[in-house]
Amino acid sequence: MTFRQVLLTSAVALALSACGQSSAPAADSTAPAAAPEAAAAPAAAPDAAPTAAPESATPTKPATVANCATTIEANDQMQYNADSITVPASCTQFTINLKHVGTMAANVMGHNVVIATQANMEGIDQDGAGVTPDHVKADDARVIAHTKVIGGGESTSVTFDVARIKDGGPFKFFCTFPGHMTLMQGSIQVQ
Repeated sequence: MTFRQVLLTSAVALALSACGQSSAPAADSTAPAAAPEAAAAPAAAPDAAPTAAPESATPTKPATVANCATTIEANDQMQYNADSITVPASCTQFTINLKHVGTMAANVMGHNVVIATQANMEGIDQDGAGVTPDHVKADDARVIAHTKVIGGGESTSVTFDVARIKDGGPFKFFCTFPGHMTLMQGSIQVQ
């Protein structure tokens, strides 16, 4: 298991643990005196949940797509506002517009969008670490497309041939700013 996977699993476990604990006091406050044993049982369930890999999670925030394009927002909390993009099969070219809705500068909390196969993500991220300004190694053949790194209040876009993501996936979009890929990624597919 890579360091990023361990970090992500730990973050998920902590978040789920916090969710389980926040619901327990509500149950205790309305339950009779004998109910604390029952309230303690549900809190144990979130500990088992993190065993699922993040890649298998069902997308919950699909991007809005119109006219063979989408706009993805990124913020100062290392988040995209979408975790999946479905490109219409009728598109030959597709554009991803990236908008940084935060306020931090690109050298502090910069974001980009890189598209590649899931299998190549880790290598692209590692090889781009420290490579400025875009944190993507020049002429990396594994990269299907990428935007430049932008800071708060800035926007950028990238257009690519849809044929490049039709076969050989699964494909992902992700941020290669150091340390961001673990939290900032989603699936991209053609339908």
